Amino acid sequence: MNMIRTTDFIPKKKKKKGMQPPGIQSNYETQFNDIVIFIMERKMGVTRRTFLTDLARRKGFRIANELSDSVTHIVAENNSCIEILKWLQIHKVEDISRYRLLDVAWLTACMEAGRPIDSAKYQLLVSRHSVAPFMHTKDTSPLSTDIVSQYACQRRTTLNNYNKKYTDAFEILAENYEMRENAGACLAFRRAASVLKFLPFAIVRSNDIEGLPWMGEQVKGIIEDILEEGQSPKVEAVLNNEKYRSFKLFTSVFGVALKTSEKWFMMGLRNLEDVKLNQNLQLTRMQKAGLQHYEDLISYVSKAEADSTSLMVKDTVWKFSPSALVTLTGGFRRGKKMGHDVDFLITVPGSRPNEELLHLVIDCWKKQGLLLYYDLIESTFEKSKLPSQRVDALDHFQKCFAILKLHKERVNQGTSLPPVASTVEEIKDWKAIRVDLVVSPFEQHAFALLGWTGSRQFERDLRRYATHEKKMMLDNHALYDKTKKIFLSASSEEEIFAHLGLDYLEPWERNA
Repeated sequence: MNMIRTTDFIPKKKKKKGMQPPGIQSNYETQFNDIVIFIMERKMGVTRRTFLTDLARRKGFRIANELSDSVTHIVAENNSCIEILKWLQIHKVEDISRYRLLDVAWLTACMEAGRPIDSAKYQLLVSRHSVAPFMHTKDTSPLSTDIVSQYACQRRTTLNNYNKKYTDAFEILAENYEMRENAGACLAFRRAASVLKFLPFAIVRSNDIEGLPWMGEQVKGIIEDILEEGQSPKVEAVLNNEKYRSFKLFTSVFGVALKTSEKWFMMGLRNLEDVKLNQNLQLTRMQKAGLQHYEDLISYVSKAEADSTSLMVKDTVWKFSPSALVTLTGGFRRGKKMGHDVDFLITVPGSRPNEELLHLVIDCWKKQGLLLYYDLIESTFEKSKLPSQRVDALDHFQKCFAILKLHKERVNQGTSLPPVASTVEEIKDWKAIRVDLVVSPFEQHAFALLGWTGSRQFERDLRRYATHEKKMMLDNHALYDKTKKIFLSASSEEEIFAHLGLDYLEPWERNA
């Protein structure tokens, strides 16, 4: 007699077609190789992840089985930004800025369209497709400083800014407070802008900033205004303010600072024509040069122009000191494609600083007719007074602030594009470029390079971190350990970060 088992009455589950485990790579043809998508299983479950993985691969998308360096987009469902950030932190992912963190709605929209949504459309759809905003629940806690540090030197900030509409507003307000000499409010908005530049997602609700450092009530109010109305009345009021507009215009002139702008405004001057026509003004050499070459200096310096200027500077410096190191610093070293001036750090390995080098370079440019203006400042370095305890202290290197004549043929040299011909260009075949030259002793080169690379907020926070967290003093010349009462030497930027116990950030990760 055959025994009947109870399991015989339980119907066997049929395998759904196309349901492969995420670990098994399908044979579907990949059509879109520019993006690599990783689907988070957290809160989604194995079955749904497997279904989406297979469906997306059928549509020609590259779906990674594991989170790796090749991944460009992370897709999640029912996860907030904070939860994804925590998950990345647990998995020891350091540079989260390289990923786009997206809700699963983005992937389904792409599959409906039959192609990835391009970057331009992505920027428009970011508020709809970005990861769900953080909500307070029993399972989650506010974003804390162990994830987003209060110090910019602990945040990898690239040029990928997903919150430009907010940071632009903060920069305007910070500039306005700086002009009004309200240092506290100015710094508050600069710090807030720095944090938002770091975030790998766009702010779409006011709750998204919960737990972030430096998000004070004023900052929250501006964000809420922009979210609700598309703009901030406070920012619009600043832009329409006559004094702000005048100060903004006056300080755009090379050699004109806030005190001079205040003086000119009190005299009733409102534009540059008023300045040029006023016979009572005693302009400095720098201000005269700034007005004379204003149109050139107010325009952006391109990366091509910066590279051409770099060749010109190196050729001249090496003529007198072949072993000198000439390094392009500032925004261009941080990966920017445009800037207002070009900064160079010069040092000679293994020797005492050559105080004559800058003089020789300047004389050479004079003879060649390339020097339109210069202001040479000799070194005031005294080791007994260093390092400075002030966060924004100026350094004591020998330096030259100059305006150089850059011939357009140098910019076009090595390219296939011919120079554009016009009547104006036939008369003026050059452009005035602002150039800063700084000469440092070789033993201080690493500190000078770190300081002159920037950004401004990064440098402020780096020095503040050294003071408050490490009991050290850092400036462009040295690092001093107040506990051990010794100067710490460094031959590279990496060694300075190591002394401070910080992970090394590449120059392009310091755009705070």
